[in-house]
Amino acid sequence: MALSTWPGWQRLFSGRDSAKKRFVALAIIPLLLFMVFWTVFPLLWGSALAFFDYSPRRMGGFLGFGGDNPFVGLQNFQKMLYSSPDAPLEVQQFHTGVKTTLLFVTLVVPLNLLVTLPLAFMIESVNKRVKGIFRTLFFLPVLAPSVGVAIMWGYVFHPQRGLLNAILGGVTGKLVAINWTGDPSLVVAGIPVALFAVIVAYLWQDLGYNMVIFIAALQGIPQTIKDAALIDGANSWQLLTRIVIPLLMPTILLTAILTMISAFQVFDIVQVMTDGGPQGQTQVLLLHIYNYAFRYQKMGWAAAVSIVMFLMILSISLLQNRLLNTELEY
Repeated sequence: MALSTWPGWQRLFSGRDSAKKRFVALAIIPLLLFMVFWTVFPLLWGSALAFFDYSPRRMGGFLGFGGDNPFVGLQNFQKMLYSSPDAPLEVQQFHTGVKTTLLFVTLVVPLNLLVTLPLAFMIESVNKRVKGIFRTLFFLPVLAPSVGVAIMWGYVFHPQRGLLNAILGGVTGKLVAINWTGDPSLVVAGIPVALFAVIVAYLWQDLGYNMVIFIAALQGIPQTIKDAALIDGANSWQLLTRIVIPLLMPTILLTAILTMISAFQVFDIVQVMTDGGPQGQTQVLLLHIYNYAFRYQKMGWAAAVSIVMFLMILSISLLQNRLLNTELEY
């Protein structure tokens, strides 16, 4: 049936409001086509890759599937369950990536919230004349390219010309040449120092984003509630912990989920600073997906890992929503 004979199409362009309907249709249809072509189709195609042993180097049939890119069903997902020492290399690296990513997220999310919430509270409490200056200074790193941030912090942690070693050398009076991001033996409390270095760089860039969200939420709390608490004798700490934080729980939930998703997707900072080293100590999942998709041309395996990563993010988001959700309003 031709599009012009479709009853819904005829109703859309008939009647008194036909001009408005035509405008709406002409505005929405290109957007829908754009989303289908650049969002829906890539998602479906990428999900289908997970069920094939697919490599762009090999010839296939329709959209590259079939032929030398055979259908393997759930084989890629079954391989992820192998835990023996003789498991394939991609499986071992996948397990390392899962552990490293979960450790990274576990450290980043609480550290981010523990810094940004008190920081926003303090900035919101200062004089209005300098409040904007502080907001701008702390938000500027968010605007910086992640690659530039990684290069800058790479120089800070450089073993020969690094700022950190220079400061330690000035304090101790000795030459310090610690390879912070390249020595696998540097481990503190079971956590590689190289991963700490990546976390520092990531937090330095990301703090301003949540800080701005918290400042906006603080400005939404009625001043009468704060004044009543101060009249009752509450100090700044009690005002923060007993009044502000309970009222900010919906915002804390939002920032926790957004920070978790962002931490799962860390890639460029890790790639530039350590490229997953030393000895895989900073090998996060997204770097693992990138390597197997574009370096090793094993896109079927990379697509399967992407689906698992999506399910992990979805599960943790639902758990956070259940633990932090509150009905408290003001």
